[in-house]
Amino acid sequence: MIIRFTARLACCCATAVAASALGLLPASAVPRTDTTPPPTAADASPLQEEGTHVGALNGAPELPEDVSALSWLVSDADTGDVLAAHDAHRRLPPASTIKTLFAVTALPNLADAAPHTVTEEDLEAVGEGSSRVGVAAGRTYTVEDLWRGVFLSSGNDAVHVLAAMNGGWTATAEQMQAKARALGAFDTYVVSPDGYDEPGQVSSAYDLAVFGRAGLEDPRFTSYASTVDAQFPGGTDDDGSPTWTYGIQNTNRLLTGADGVEKYQGIIGIKNGYTSQAGNTLIAAARRDGRTLLVTVMNPQAGGGHAVYEEARSLLDWGFAAADDVEPVGSLEPPDVQKDPAPGPGPVTRAATPPAHAPPAVSPDAGTGIAYVWMGAFVGASCVAAAIVLRLHRRARFPAARAAGSAVNAAGGSVGSRHE
Repeated sequence: MIIRFTARLACCCATAVAASALGLLPASAVPRTDTTPPPTAADASPLQEEGTHVGALNGAPELPEDVSALSWLVSDADTGDVLAAHDAHRRLPPASTIKTLFAVTALPNLADAAPHTVTEEDLEAVGEGSSRVGVAAGRTYTVEDLWRGVFLSSGNDAVHVLAAMNGGWTATAEQMQAKARALGAFDTYVVSPDGYDEPGQVSSAYDLAVFGRAGLEDPRFTSYASTVDAQFPGGTDDDGSPTWTYGIQNTNRLLTGADGVEKYQGIIGIKNGYTSQAGNTLIAAARRDGRTLLVTVMNPQAGGGHAVYEEARSLLDWGFAAADDVEPVGSLEPPDVQKDPAPGPGPVTRAATPPAHAPPAVSPDAGTGIAYVWMGAFVGASCVAAAIVLRLHRRARFPAARAAGSAVNAAGGSVGSRHE
């Protein structure tokens, strides 16, 4: 009778301990049963690993030594082949280069949009210190003028107005996130569609190359991105036609040749960016001898504000010289199977940080290991309880109270030590 009671007590204790342990377990710690096969394209390449990757063959030129950017990538825009890269998937603030994803997302939606009369509400959330083209409330603008304000002046005011026309700021950010995922860009986390510094907003050299390549497939995108200068309305009629204009120039100096930066031969353009957190960033495309190359450069650590252009120049020069003498190390093509982007932005490297590798992003499956520890504790507690019961059967001379107490202490102590 005592033995039966002790057995029941030991089993109940083990069960209670296990139940309480599982009750303390966060939902994310439960082992996942996702059977989705892994992607077989971009995600399976060596680019997922840190460091510099290049498949140089005999006769290929050496990579340039003057590239200090935290992350960069050289690709063939036509084939999607990645020719070389450094920390391609490192998550970093993108600054205004994220406007490429904004354009890829919103341009098709607003292709037939009527002229828009700007309201105070459209502009009230433009961040302090933002780059602006000069959009003013009460004036009516054509969508073409607003896009020129985005691509040439990197105008956050123009982005806010276009986003309002596209369904609103939050809806546009959600559309951009979905578009990034559809394109196979899983490092990007969109908070602010204009690239304004916001906690958690990140992208990568790989993802920015994906966005740039997607943009080049749209003639309207390419036209805006390659425009050197234009006239922007300073006053407008009700139909959006200007009553007077002023000149604006593209801020991409590799395209314009401004401020002492030599214009790159064959440059198509695309988008540059800068914020205090992101440093200087750039997506640049150029075409020579029938080949279009795409380069992304994120946050050079040396050389001043123009280093991003000179490092892009070096990488483009290398790409055109080496394109026939390297094996691709990855692809910008989207993977065969889509997956959800990581929950949250992952590690962010600000402009002031030294050029060291950022810690890896926290995996959504990080809690799985914890689950196995708790499961192990449960099994261990059950085994200890069973052993005590067996011992009591064999040595019934021990007092029942001592046996029951041993069962409780053994079960509780095992789980407690695991929990610590």
